[in-house]
Amino acid sequence: MAGIALLGAGIFAREQHLPAIEANSNLVLKAVYSRSQESAEKLASSAKTKDVTVYFDSPATPGKSLDDLLARDDISAVNIALPILHQPDVIKKSLTAGKHVLSEKPVAGDVQAAKDLIAWYAALGDKKPLWAVAENFRYMDSVLYAAEEVKKLGGNLLTFRMHKYGYVEADNKYFNTDWRKVPGYQGGFLLDGGVHFVAALRYILEATGQRIEKLAGFSALLEERLVPVDTVNAVALTQDGKSGTVVITFGTEFKDGLEVEIITTKGTVTWSPRAVITATGKQGESKKEFGYNSGVQAEVAAFEKAVAAGKADPLQSPEEALKDLSVLQGLLESGDAGAAVKTVA
Repeated sequence: MAGIALLGAGIFAREQHLPAIEANSNLVLKAVYSRSQESAEKLASSAKTKDVTVYFDSPATPGKSLDDLLARDDISAVNIALPILHQPDVIKKSLTAGKHVLSEKPVAGDVQAAKDLIAWYAALGDKKPLWAVAENFRYMDSVLYAAEEVKKLGGNLLTFRMHKYGYVEADNKYFNTDWRKVPGYQGGFLLDGGVHFVAALRYILEATGQRIEKLAGFSALLEERLVPVDTVNAVALTQDGKSGTVVITFGTEFKDGLEVEIITTKGTVTWSPRAVITATGKQGESKKEFGYNSGVQAEVAAFEKAVAAGKADPLQSPEEALKDLSVLQGLLESGDAGAAVKTVA
């Protein structure tokens, strides 16, 4: 069994990463870390294992710092779920300490920061620890099934769409975290949540052999508290000139839903988190339903297997996460520039 530490004590760490670690029989939670002692102790108290050691920055206490945690020989890996702008420094520190890293999406706050971090990691050489970026949508059963349905359907891509409608209430638990209320990073909720939807779109779309190459769209702020913007409406173009639409909004109080639809010369595949519908002219329509599955348990299991095998899972590569971020940043930059065409890096 490999010893692992959970760095970060926020909502997603408590509700998703902690249970996923505890569900893996090949991992044993040794320690937790948060910037404050109170939040670290709260996380530890909710763990099934009661001998989890707590580390924190405030108040400064000898033997309780992140450096002290990373110095432990019985911890071989860390799962990092910290605020977006705090992640890169902790990723570097953890890898430098020789720990394998699973870090939450996005890979960094912007494309250039991500490229710099990836270049730094590459320079560590061949014997460096594994660094994986967690994107749980790539491990959702419904997403994986939809991509397989697209491959089975075949045909040439005609068009596609991804529509995410939703509304962030004032009492939303994620909104009521200080770093999300006053985001110091581009896009606000569009970056924090939007990369999930982009990841799903990319995974399903690329089952056709096509990828998003260019974007042009408009952005808006529909709900004033969701600064700086909460909505993008865009057209996306693949490398072969096939166009589709991308809509992401957190400001539509009376409309909700998430769908990706792929339309080929053989039919359509429509994905939503709990159902996939495949339709063809000859065979009619089939629907497969899914129970709720965040994909986090599967992504943690994939990370554990990668560490044991000494080989990274391609779905968790920093480069794959960079592609998600590049699409999302392209949407934001095009919106800022009044629908200027942006090329995806």
